[in-house]
Amino acid sequence: MKKKIFSIAAFALVMLTGCSVDINDNPNYPSKDAITPSLQFPAVINAIATSTGDQMFNYAGFFSQYFEQAPEANQYNGLAELDIDESSDLFNRTYRQLYAGALLDIKDIQGKTTNTSNLFALQVMRTLAFQLLVDNTDKTPYTEALQGSAVASPAYDDGQAVYEGVLAELDEAEKALGSELMDMTDPMLDDNMAQWKGFANAIRLRMYLRLIDGGVKAADYTAKVKALLAANEFFTGDVKWDVYDDTEGQFNPWYGSIFNLNASNHVAAYPIVEYMKSMNDPRISYAISPRASDGTYVGQFPGSKQANEVYGSTYKNVSVSFIATKDLHDAPIYLFTQAELQFLIAEAQLRFNNNVAAAKTAYEAGVAADFSSRNVAGSDAFLSTEGSFDAQSTTDAKLKLIYMQKWNALFMRDHMEAWSEIRRTDVPAISSMSIKQIQANPAGYSAGDLILPYYNFKGNGGLCKSIPYSSDSRKYNNNTPTARAITDKVFWDAK
Repeated sequence: MKKKIFSIAAFALVMLTGCSVDINDNPNYPSKDAITPSLQFPAVINAIATSTGDQMFNYAGFFSQYFEQAPEANQYNGLAELDIDESSDLFNRTYRQLYAGALLDIKDIQGKTTNTSNLFALQVMRTLAFQLLVDNTDKTPYTEALQGSAVASPAYDDGQAVYEGVLAELDEAEKALGSELMDMTDPMLDDNMAQWKGFANAIRLRMYLRLIDGGVKAADYTAKVKALLAANEFFTGDVKWDVYDDTEGQFNPWYGSIFNLNASNHVAAYPIVEYMKSMNDPRISYAISPRASDGTYVGQFPGSKQANEVYGSTYKNVSVSFIATKDLHDAPIYLFTQAELQFLIAEAQLRFNNNVAAAKTAYEAGVAADFSSRNVAGSDAFLSTEGSFDAQSTTDAKLKLIYMQKWNALFMRDHMEAWSEIRRTDVPAISSMSIKQIQANPAGYSAGDLILPYYNFKGNGGLCKSIPYSSDSRKYNNNTPTARAITDKVFWDAK
């Protein structure tokens, strides 16, 4: 039986901006002091999971070119066409969930417990929350954050300082670990400290690679990566928030906000469809249905929903029908998949240890883990044919296969990490062909390459590189920096 979400009243939380929620005391809810860490910790996980599994899952799905706007609907034209600025309020809900939800709750629990295992798990989640904030907007409040009215307008710290700051906090929390067992309710990892340490190491690996590729103390962080590989102390299975039910009000949040409302906004994008077709990948049927007219898979070109000059009178019929997987209504939110972890290990073994055998082992484990996660058969056959590691003749080709299969495996799993990894690795690459050129010569298109949207309002010919600051922050925090464009890069996106 699935564990249930523990609901924590949000009225006692204080926004980062210093704006307190002003409501009368309600005798039906406990005071903040009466909420124990055991009850509060699930709310921390839920706030972070809901952030990455709902709003980020949606917009990063467009930026990763998994999703496109269905021709018959209009809700996400702005995402498809990169018509995004601060007024779009794209980051407001996530900003509130992470700061006024997760991070403020973490701070509150830290003041209520001396259990070092509890404090370590809290720090793991704090590190993940700040990683997500930086990966979206680069600068974010950190050193002055979460102090309520004492610092009503906290300064925004540079993304690099935040990354290095929370990683140092994580190291200190692990050094302080004693012999106590966790005593907080933990519906995600069942108070298993080996799993929490493995999760922490996976987050470190992810962040170290971004620091290295961002040109930050590359030698130091390369040594840290090698140490993680040598120790090989990572989590098993997937780290996922598996608490949802097939019950109204308890659906997976993305399903509840998209498909349960009978909204028909999402179709599969051309790059992911063409890549899976080119690889003869049986996972294509996991979330994409073939076109009803002829049973073929045909993806929608990015940003072209309103382009009659591209599709003419038949443009409404080009897109596949994007469907909810059979179990999406109660699907978990993935905070770190085993597939992503193994692909990161494969990359690191190849780049930093020049260990082709170890890279192959991890790569194949990543592919197998993703097939298993989707309950799709055929991983062995895939790995011996189109997905063969040995068939790649150069190191660069092997790395590209690792990156492409990571992008493939993060589809319908963790779109925020897919978008971040695209920005870090530049894989998939951006096609040199326009949409009209691809239509005229589809054989010239390299399957899986990202495609510049037909209508590209704010991308200046490129793709989305970051998210504008929250308009709530602009409203309440006088230290919110000058507005950022979606073409502004986060610090680790140095390529």
